[in-house]
Amino acid sequence: MSHIVGIDLGTTNSLIGIMDSGFPILLADSEGFRLTPSIVHFPVSGEPIVGRAAWRMRAISPERTVFSVKRLIGRRAGETEKDNFPFRVVETRGKTGIVIGESSVTPEDVSSLVLQKLKCDAERALGEKIDRAVITVPAYFNDLQRQATKRAGEAAGLTVERIINEPTAAALAYGLDRLKDRSKIAVYDLGGGTFDISILELNEGVFRVLSTNGNTRLGGDDIDRDLVRLLE
Repeated sequence: MSHIVGIDLGTTNSLIGIMDSGFPILLADSEGFRLTPSIVHFPVSGEPIVGRAAWRMRAISPERTVFSVKRLIGRRAGETEKDNFPFRVVETRGKTGIVIGESSVTPEDVSSLVLQKLKCDAERALGEKIDRAVITVPAYFNDLQRQATKRAGEAAGLTVERIINEPTAAALAYGLDRLKDRSKIAVYDLGGGTFDISILELNEGVFRVLSTNGNTRLGGDDIDRDLVRLLE
């Protein structure tokens, strides 16, 4: 039976891994990197470029290089901060679209390409076909955002067995589910898109999110942008 992979589809970077003998193992790409930039470049001709190679294109062709789509997925264009991107964000039939030249793509399309690359990297590393995955999302993601993430996984050729909250995944990765006593755990997450905290309750190996709070506009992207403005 093939592995079920775990995927952290992040705002800035993404990772893919497996559990082996109860321990999480991150899988590297062909260059030996375990972090894959969540970036896709759409050249004028040819296939999309994903990951580290796309990251190098941000300065050369920013209007055709899409990043941070986690802030857009499952949301209407009117709910997003359009001015924070070098590419055009529009609304098409009630959904968010990203203009690339004469055409457009959706955040789901971009996320699917990132997931496809992660899937290929995992298959190369493990030497087996991968078609099942668990994908993490922020605890505050609503149902539309979760369903959009699941559709992106399915478009990448994955059966998404479960969408789980990132704080729960972090607690599992550190083995906190093996604690015997009933516990309350605080998980902080300073990511590319947000800075938030979640309070989890652990009872007999089962996690429950009691509350989550934070700032959805205070992540690495925002810090980078403020530093650029400071230096201008």
